[in-house]
Amino acid sequence: MKLTRHACTSLRYAVTGFVLTLVAMGGIQLSAQVLKGHDSKAPVNYAADRIELQDRQDRVVLSGNVDITQGNLRMQAARTTVEYTNAGSLKIQRITATGGVNVTRGTETAKGNVGVYDFNSRVITLVGNVALRRGSDTLNGQRLVIDLDTGVSSIDGKAGGASGGRVSGSFSVPS
Repeated sequence: MKLTRHACTSLRYAVTGFVLTLVAMGGIQLSAQVLKGHDSKAPVNYAADRIELQDRQDRVVLSGNVDITQGNLRMQAARTTVEYTNAGSLKIQRITATGGVNVTRGTETAKGNVGVYDFNSRVITLVGNVALRRGSDTLNGQRLVIDLDTGVSSIDGKAGGASGGRVSGSFSVPS
């Protein structure tokens, strides 16, 4: 079977498009593995302008330039509530952060309006104007879920979001 010049050109564009799609999908996989290898059992350190211990409710409220670190993971926000259990020793159950939440590890950054770090399920969820950045790759949506055990993350859009409820982004393509 002999292909015409037009058919060869069309096939070349189709194959190139397919390869670029695979490269972009590879970028999604790389960008989606935001915190792969994070030690979610490492000690948690925190600092804030104000810390209020609410012992009867088993929680600590941190406000003003809150900075929480665990290993090489860093969470920053205007305010956080740390819920814990007190059965002989304190064990963090959940951190809820509000007010410009930033989660970083190395050059990877995730931002959102509200963040919840659930220590029992080892999942971080960011909601509201979510932006995920890794180098020059970007993903934007309304909800980001990061599974710290698997390193896999998912981002989705919600109706009425800034991008019309869709996830948007940009991926670098090798030269």
